[in-house]
Amino acid sequence: MTIAPTRKAFAVWFKDLDLWSVNSFFRPHWRWPLKYIEPLGEALERRFETVDLAAKAAGLTPLITLRFDGSMELRNARTEDIKGGLFSAYAGDLVFSRIDVRNGAIGIVPEQLPHVAVSNEFPVYHVRPEKALTEYVHLLVRSTLFRGVLNSLISGASGRKRVQATQFESIQVPLPPLETQRAIVDYWHCAQHAQQEAEARIAAHEAAIDTQFLADLGIERRAKIQRPKFFAAYWKGLERWSFDSALDKVLGLHDSASASYPHVNLGSVATVSYGIQKSPANRPGQHPRPYLRVANVRRGYLDLSEIKYINVPDSEMETYRLKPGDILFVEGNGSRAELGRVAKWNGEIEDCVHQNHLIKVRVDQQQLSPEYAMIWFNSEEGRKHFFRSMKTSSGLGTINSNEVRSAPIPLPSLEVQEAILTKVFTGRAAIAQERETMQADAERARSTVEAMILGTHPVPQPTSG
Repeated sequence: MTIAPTRKAFAVWFKDLDLWSVNSFFRPHWRWPLKYIEPLGEALERRFETVDLAAKAAGLTPLITLRFDGSMELRNARTEDIKGGLFSAYAGDLVFSRIDVRNGAIGIVPEQLPHVAVSNEFPVYHVRPEKALTEYVHLLVRSTLFRGVLNSLISGASGRKRVQATQFESIQVPLPPLETQRAIVDYWHCAQHAQQEAEARIAAHEAAIDTQFLADLGIERRAKIQRPKFFAAYWKGLERWSFDSALDKVLGLHDSASASYPHVNLGSVATVSYGIQKSPANRPGQHPRPYLRVANVRRGYLDLSEIKYINVPDSEMETYRLKPGDILFVEGNGSRAELGRVAKWNGEIEDCVHQNHLIKVRVDQQQLSPEYAMIWFNSEEGRKHFFRSMKTSSGLGTINSNEVRSAPIPLPSLEVQEAILTKVFTGRAAIAQERETMQADAERARSTVEAMILGTHPVPQPTSG
């Protein structure tokens, strides 16, 4: 799909303008026969059904959060706290945000949300089935070209710019016959199905690598045990009081899985330390240093797309400076699945430090490979220690440096560790190639669908049965 370059200068009669905005001078050039180009409002019917809050009993009213990717999420609000009027929206309705539609806040209410409510800032439309398919409309309004049209319609004061419903309804769009719309939607469905299959293959490949990693250590994956509805345990037999810890004790899951190599505590082959605590006193000043935050540490890799700075004097740099091979544990997280995730520092940024919510582990590389340690503690078996020992407060699970020091890890020789790592890295390289192919296929499908909607790519003809 090509879009004509913006001209540096042009002239237009003021009397011919509908809206005074440089962007408004540009209109899409759909490549469909003119008989198929109609105002979007021909395919939509505005829904003005109000929600009678006065008649509702005290309780919760289902509202939606409309995200910039077009997805919607239910959020229940107490009816008595709602100010202003609300309007009904039903599964299959089109909803957009007057203010944030330019950022992508437009989509279809999903089937799992049969009836929700929105404010007047979110126009609601029923898709006329005799004129358009709901899924075709969704693909149309999410397309790059349509988003460009929306941006050309924005008007209003800075910071409160909107797209009005009447402007939205007047946008000229292609509304080909329903069978043509169906062919475009079917093509998209096939592409989505292919992507889901590719994702499933990648997930299976990743699971196989994890299983092989444990098998090379002589560890068999434990079968998932059904949690009992109730259980009894002696208080004196519990290491600490928490439901998960007590249940693990009852089910016999406290002991480390048997392995072909002896388990050692991480603290016996590594030093463990906290980072620097952020405060007003160490805002970037005379000694600004890049520092890693929890957001930078993902499971198995670092996200360095956003790096912040903190003031650390030269006298403290030796304590906090990261060195290649250091591994970083996330101290706390609201998600059990993300608690204690680990990544390795490779020296990507000079003189980088880390915050105190990251626990730094510097291993004795004569005994333990940092890559091996990272993979172990990101594995299902390696993380069980932290699930048992974590503390929970206000929904946030946390681990501390003592729990990191006492974390068990099987310790084969360095030669065995390297041999195991070679298998893991080979498998992950293959997965990276699979993921790259999947992403390229997904982008190709997206571009093809947009070209079909634009009218520059032939639409597949329906096959006769």
